[in-house]
Amino acid sequence: MSNENTSAIVSKVWSFCNPLRDIGVGYGDYLEQLTYLLFLKMADEFSKPPYNRKLPIPTEHNWESLTSRRGDELEQHYSKTLNVLSRQKGVLGQIFVQSQNKIKEPAMLYKIIDMIDKEQWATLGADIKGTIYEGLLEKNAEDTKSGAGQYFTPRALIRAMVECVKPEPMKTIADPACGTGGFFLAAYDFIAKQKLDKTQKHFLKHKTFFGNEIVPNTRRMCLMNLFLHNIGDFESENFISPADALISDSGLRVDYVLANPPFGRKSSMTATNEEGEQETDELTYNRQDFWETSSNKQLNFVQHIRTMLKSTGQAAVVLPDNVLFEGGAGETVRKKLMETTDLHTILRLPTGIFYRQGVKANVLFFDNKPASKQPWTKDIWIYDFRTNIHFTLKKNPLKLEDLRDFINCYNPDNRHKRKETYNANTNPEGRWRKFTYDEIINRDKTSLDITWIKDKSLADLDNLPDPDVLAGEIIENLEAGLESFREIMITINGKD
Repeated sequence: MSNENTSAIVSKVWSFCNPLRDIGVGYGDYLEQLTYLLFLKMADEFSKPPYNRKLPIPTEHNWESLTSRRGDELEQHYSKTLNVLSRQKGVLGQIFVQSQNKIKEPAMLYKIIDMIDKEQWATLGADIKGTIYEGLLEKNAEDTKSGAGQYFTPRALIRAMVECVKPEPMKTIADPACGTGGFFLAAYDFIAKQKLDKTQKHFLKHKTFFGNEIVPNTRRMCLMNLFLHNIGDFESENFISPADALISDSGLRVDYVLANPPFGRKSSMTATNEEGEQETDELTYNRQDFWETSSNKQLNFVQHIRTMLKSTGQAAVVLPDNVLFEGGAGETVRKKLMETTDLHTILRLPTGIFYRQGVKANVLFFDNKPASKQPWTKDIWIYDFRTNIHFTLKKNPLKLEDLRDFINCYNPDNRHKRKETYNANTNPEGRWRKFTYDEIINRDKTSLDITWIKDKSLADLDNLPDPDVLAGEIIENLEAGLESFREIMITINGKD
């Protein structure tokens, strides 16, 4: 299919966003309805020649039952269809769980159904369907009011992480907080580009990926995103669990974990008391496999991810700065991570790349190892991609090329042959620097929060970044500070 046709379909799908917003239907709601309707249309296509695959959709609620109705009758029938399908078994029920019609204007609903009906989606390339859906997911993430940004990791960052880890065919990949499935898609693309035989292709499609996503709508979008990208199919077992990954060790052991666990440091459950007030209880997960009991969600994810890895497993995880410097449980987790795994690389990320503000984050790369008396971590290589680097989501978004220098320094083909770019005498501004285990362990609280490059904006007023970048950074810092204060308040009051 030509690019022209692709962009024609993309613009058709997009053309409904603005009129829908005018009647109060945001990107997220449109995306949700599109998910239901696309699923029904593709199921209808698959039930006919040349596919002839019977799918468990009741005839009275199939695609044709929608295209043959108009007006209020259509709106009522669509609402009933969602209700019926939400009670079905398998992937069908998972896609339609808790589904509701958000497009109450029958004429608009009819137009969207008609637009979907005019295309043959089953024969469209996975890259085209995927491009359309990923584009909508990104738009939804940009819509700050929806809060969907926290489930969307910048795709350039994901691809760089996958290029460094280099996942291989016939190996398993997990993400315990998988959002809309970005890490799975990038890993799938990376593996699919290799020359695969029939067995490897089948394994990649059906047996490679395992995820958790506790937010029903995000999980639905993840299932649809994977499905449109040709991962899994209508009949396959659903591999995205709705369970909270942290509650227990499921026993699953995988070759790779690629993840960006949710931001917000405290784990808590909100319940309504007898007076009708909402009370928040801190969640501390009581797990035998954890080194340290903590209500800090990130520290719990680090420990959980280590548990999930086979003894030869590898992880690349996006984590906020507090994991690098926090005392108490944080220090214990860092020490244990350095002892039991080879924590070999930290990428310090710049601000302005995430849709949720107030986030200062890093990528930690570590390889799990069998039990040993000696610590496995010998050297930690740190790439400072933060100091004097500025991105904004709109004007200057992060691109894969921006991370190319880091990937080259990481040296995915043989990370044991790395060369520092930092040199105290000749290149003190070098971004790639090695620290030995002893240097780290002797730091206060075993802190991994290390910088060595001079911040130019502090020293050189002529070199200040653009006002919008500065304003963005001020907001990031204020948001991060507010988050910390909020947690102090929760601790003092014992409730939100």
